[in-house]
Amino acid sequence: MNDLAFLTAVELIALYRAHKLSPVEVTEATLAAIARHNPTLNAYCQIDRDGALAQALASEARWQRNEPCGLVDGVPVSVKDLVMTKGLPTRRGSLLVDADQPWTDDAPSSASLRAHGAVILGKTTTPEFGWKGVTGSPLTGITRNPWNPAMTPGGSSGGAAVAAATGMGALHIGTDGGGSIRIPASFTGIVGFKATFGRVPAFPLSPFGSLANVGPMTRSVADAALMFSVISRPDPRDCHALPPEPADYHETLNGNIAGWRIAFSPTLSGAMVDPEIAASVAKAVARFEALGAKVDLVEHVLDSSLLTFQTHWFGGAAFLVSQFPEEARKLLDPGLAQVVELGSRISLMDHLAAAKARDAMGTRMNQFHQRYDLLVTPTMPIPAFQAGHDFPPHVAHKQWSDWTPFTYPFNLTRQPAISLPCGLTSAGLPIGLQIVGPLYADRAVLNAARAFEQSHPFQRPKV
Repeated sequence: MNDLAFLTAVELIALYRAHKLSPVEVTEATLAAIARHNPTLNAYCQIDRDGALAQALASEARWQRNEPCGLVDGVPVSVKDLVMTKGLPTRRGSLLVDADQPWTDDAPSSASLRAHGAVILGKTTTPEFGWKGVTGSPLTGITRNPWNPAMTPGGSSGGAAVAAATGMGALHIGTDGGGSIRIPASFTGIVGFKATFGRVPAFPLSPFGSLANVGPMTRSVADAALMFSVISRPDPRDCHALPPEPADYHETLNGNIAGWRIAFSPTLSGAMVDPEIAASVAKAVARFEALGAKVDLVEHVLDSSLLTFQTHWFGGAAFLVSQFPEEARKLLDPGLAQVVELGSRISLMDHLAAAKARDAMGTRMNQFHQRYDLLVTPTMPIPAFQAGHDFPPHVAHKQWSDWTPFTYPFNLTRQPAISLPCGLTSAGLPIGLQIVGPLYADRAVLNAARAFEQSHPFQRPKV
């Protein structure tokens, strides 16, 4: 049963097509994995066992007729509890959201997965409104890292990351407004992909505007590309949605990067990086040279964009919470309440200045990619730290963006970026490698990630 739960989506589809495996068997194995691991790790805040088994039975019947309804028919998936899912409450990790209301809409990504036959298992945990880089909320409690349950899996898509790492589903929807897919991917040793902004449609649109992205979290690059092919279908409800690409992403995943020009920046903007992480990432980068790419060391790529990001993000948080009655706001996570207070002080002139600075960042990165096809960095400067804490112990300023210097810049510039596992610390905690592409080069980022994966098979936790 455990082996079935760890099959990739690509493997599952091949076995379904050959009539060697049933979606019902796989769903039962996955639900068994959830029953085994979720009480300790807290990856899921809602599990729709009956609904999942009904969907699996319907998928089994389609495969028996050789009539699958889409690319992921019968594959178990989860949806982060920030993303609307028909029939399941989307409480966003918050006591402020009433579960007792009609839940009649699917977000575009949920709708696309459903249309392609995916088996929706339930909703994964998130901090309140996705506000921080770890996963814990007043509503759902603390989520833990499967490599060491004393440690955090990161956030805000920590539940999805843990579910992926432990066989509690093959495909997982995460969201990323400053690193919330890539941070937990790095901390838990999985693949997390934030595409070019607008490539994956969203609805309702996030109060964090064009910082916010929806994307795949998986155990393999091939699965990320397959899932991305599904959830990147346009949706008229998203006014930012990009037009469809001529070919699905998994169809062009060849892993060939010979002759590509890659910049390696170990610090990006002068970040301090844990020595074990720095060494592991440098070793990983050498693999790109072995694969035929030309790699240049580029120490400094961008000036610090922390204030620019915080102005956008804190303002978005303040706007989000302003939609709730003042009395209800007493139930907020105290850390979020502090961010909301900071965001409420941001003036129109502050916001316009930050928008101007963001434009300049985007122009600089466009020019940078005239010279380089890709940029490679660490995903995180630190390994996972103790669960139950919002910040690592050595951070002075106590905002989650203070310790995530490699992720949020590419939310500001809207560029595609993926995190891949590239090793373990001496304490046995995963290390992440980030690959960043120019705007709209999602296919190139996935292809480089596939090339690395083929040369460096990923490990999984012993659960």
